[in-house]
Amino acid sequence: MHCPADGLECHVPNRAFPVVDDGAIDASEARMHGALVFIHIMARIIHKKENIMNEATLNTLKADLSGQVAIVTGAAQGLGQRIAITLAANGAKVACLDMKKEGLEETIQAITDAGGIAKAHECNVTDRERVDQVVDHVVEDWEKIDILVNNAGITRDTLLPRMTDDEFESVINVNLRGSFLFMRAVSRYMMRARYGRIINMASISGARMGNPGQTNYSASKAALVGMTRSLSKEIAGRGVTVNAVAPGFIQSAMTDALGDVAKEEAKKRIPAKRLGTAYEVAAAVLFLASPAAGYITGHTLVVDGGITG
Repeated sequence: MHCPADGLECHVPNRAFPVVDDGAIDASEARMHGALVFIHIMARIIHKKENIMNEATLNTLKADLSGQVAIVTGAAQGLGQRIAITLAANGAKVACLDMKKEGLEETIQAITDAGGIAKAHECNVTDRERVDQVVDHVVEDWEKIDILVNNAGITRDTLLPRMTDDEFESVINVNLRGSFLFMRAVSRYMMRARYGRIINMASISGARMGNPGQTNYSASKAALVGMTRSLSKEIAGRGVTVNAVAPGFIQSAMTDALGDVAKEEAKKRIPAKRLGTAYEVAAAVLFLASPAAGYITGHTLVVDGGITG
């Protein structure tokens, strides 16, 4: 049995039914074949629904970001790539940042092929001088910055008694300090313009719940939520909103690394009975980045299928 990831065709392999002496089909084999057919039909329906949902999310949720400039960190893959593509599809010029050159090229290609505008910037988000340099370059190129999405993040999972200093500090540096550096650099331009949207990618691991083996990651994301709330109060009077999006279990390279057994167990705990998609997270970011979200600040928008509800 095989259901191709990018298509809807599901094929049941031909089976030779054993024939008993009286010429009747063996009942157990018939039931097995019927079960296989049912599984294939259900897989096709579920896969089709997921594709329709993704396309509908991308095509029906719209925001007018024409003339706006966005920075997205961690844009070479996964959620960051989908967020960058979504913002560009809604009219924003997008500066795509990451340390992975090949992934950035893929993101830029996807955006420009669809008629959007984007530029790639290789950047280590923990390097203060490089962060300031990139932000200044974006302003030089496009005159302003309207949207910042702090998406870059890493994990170094292990139980706390075994966690090394480097495993703790590297996660804090990328997930928390990197976001701080970009918020500090970008907020100055936004405050002068009296307009801006800052969206920090948090996680339900930290914002709502903890995960064993992720004390470093959970601490970084919990702190990021606190930073979001504090900064929102500092600059709301200048027309700049600061919010966070906290995804739950989302189909991504990170969740793929958990393995099939762990993912199936996670689905059992999720009221929606499935993993979320990058499209759904990008839609949440798009809303908070839009002019329509001007009266929402200091908020953490949870996208988790109800697991922390």
